[in-house]
Amino acid sequence: MTNYKDKKVLVCGCARSGISAAKLLVKKGADVTLQDKKTEKELNLNTDELKGITLFLGENPDDIITGFDLVVLSPGIPANLPFILKAKEAGIEVISEIELAYTLCEAPVAAITGTNGKTTTTALTGEIFSKKYKTETVGNIGVPFSEKVLNLGANDRAVIENSSFQLENIKTYKPVCAAVLNITPDHLDRHGTVENYTRAKENVFKNMTEDNFLILNAEDEATLKMAEKTKAKVYFFSSEKKVEGVWSDEKSIYVNMLGLSEKLIDIDEMNILGKHNVENAMAAAALGLCGGVEIDLIRQTLREFKDVEHRIEFVVTKKGVDYYNDSKGTNPDAAIKAVYAMKKPICLIGGGYDKHSDYAEWVATFKGRVKYLALIGAVKLDIKAECDRQGFSDYELFDTFEEAVSACENKAEEGDCVLLSPACASWDMFKSYEQRGEIFKDLVRS
Repeated sequence: MTNYKDKKVLVCGCARSGISAAKLLVKKGADVTLQDKKTEKELNLNTDELKGITLFLGENPDDIITGFDLVVLSPGIPANLPFILKAKEAGIEVISEIELAYTLCEAPVAAITGTNGKTTTTALTGEIFSKKYKTETVGNIGVPFSEKVLNLGANDRAVIENSSFQLENIKTYKPVCAAVLNITPDHLDRHGTVENYTRAKENVFKNMTEDNFLILNAEDEATLKMAEKTKAKVYFFSSEKKVEGVWSDEKSIYVNMLGLSEKLIDIDEMNILGKHNVENAMAAAALGLCGGVEIDLIRQTLREFKDVEHRIEFVVTKKGVDYYNDSKGTNPDAAIKAVYAMKKPICLIGGGYDKHSDYAEWVATFKGRVKYLALIGAVKLDIKAECDRQGFSDYELFDTFEEAVSACENKAEEGDCVLLSPACASWDMFKSYEQRGEIFKDLVRS
């Protein structure tokens, strides 16, 4: 474990991860400065919980950066900002919040990354591990690792959802088992290219050795290639064929790993919708087995597990219309999976913040499935153009979220469903995808 006593540390970013990292460092005796480009008024900080922390707000720390021993970046802070490059040139170590917490973690770590399915797989893996161990489920799922790491001892477990942002600046981070679920273009506004984005994801296994386990999607070309890039023991999951790992046919999931060869569960015994969720369940089961959880406990968890909030979450049925909240569908691939999961004609709400995504494949799924599309947000004209190009004309553009929800309610008939699955991030109109999902649920319930 790293000793941070008396070290001068700059923590960048005053969102929950940054605040948690700063408080953790104070507990470990560091001299901590917490920085954000926003002002104290804009941040609406609770300064009572920041005692012992120096605040540097309203500007970037260009003029003070070389006065620190260590810089810790919140996930939302790009690693190529001038002041961060200046720190690296001065020989100052720059790490992520995930790396910081890991250096103080006594418990073995199970990690999940990929473009889509991370949150469901992480939540399910956490439930599986908690059947046997005291477990903290943290990371990109919404609870910072730094907030819970001191709760964990050597006999406990940490299950961590890792975003590409969190993995950019790791040094020693080494899960005992990890899964990479899939790779599709996302966050290109930050990473620039798919290759850079993929390399960030691959950091989850860069420190793994022969005694660790890596779970990969056998049906994803990018993850399949990762098997050649790791020293860890590789198992696969597949919804298309039998593999060494966990696989499924149309009816059941099977285990073929670690000396086991048996049916795990029938798919209709589970409470989660869609082929993608079967794949998420397979990845979680493989992680559980690699983490030492008995197969009967995994089977029990798969039967009990319910939908994750904001991910194809059933909300209510009104006048014969089902409403689903998939606000976490923040890229086209995730939104495609939600469209395929629906078994009824869809009135769809799409659009939002521009992450430089390509919407062609998403729009191509609309034929025979989406009867009406309500478009909102910064990219609504881009999506409209793609709809026009593909000959899909059953759409309207709206200035407010409330108008879009109301339009879908009016268009939907008995036997239809209304689906919020935007294929875009939320930051142009909302603070987060969680806020977008909560507002949707409030609107349709009222």
